[in-house]
Amino acid sequence: MAKISSLAKIRDMHDNEKQVAQRSYAESQETFEKIARELYSLLKKKEMAESTFENAIQASTSIEKIKEQSAYIEKLTNQIQTVQLLVQRARNDMNSKQTKLSEAYIEYKKYDKMIDLKKEEAKAVLKKQEAEFMDEMSMQQYLRQNQR
Repeated sequence: MAKISSLAKIRDMHDNEKQVAQRSYAESQETFEKIARELYSLLKKKEMAESTFENAIQASTSIEKIKEQSAYIEKLTNQIQTVQLLVQRARNDMNSKQTKLSEAYIEYKKYDKMIDLKKEEAKAVLKKQEAEFMDEMSMQQYLRQNQR
């Protein structure tokens, strides 16, 4: 039983690591989603700005307006590139934390399985001892009956 309790302590330690990894993964997932939403917003703005730019060119709008719109689109493009890098970093971070979470879960399950196996072994040993005891009792009872 001492072996089972020591395995249980190790399993609990791995359970704590798993919970920390779960929280860390959830945080990285939220960060990724937040940055991805920002990227989506910028892409929508750029799409609308390009549409406005096309309409301005066809409607023969002043050169100043067209330059402003072009500069705005270029600014959005630069922001999009920056945010795309942030999205990629957040995705990589999220993936690495997911890997750590999987590893922690595997370690937890490994010790959980070892504990289950040790308990089954202990049950089997106890059952075998009970059977041997019953055999011994039956043998003694038989021998007593034959001695009479």
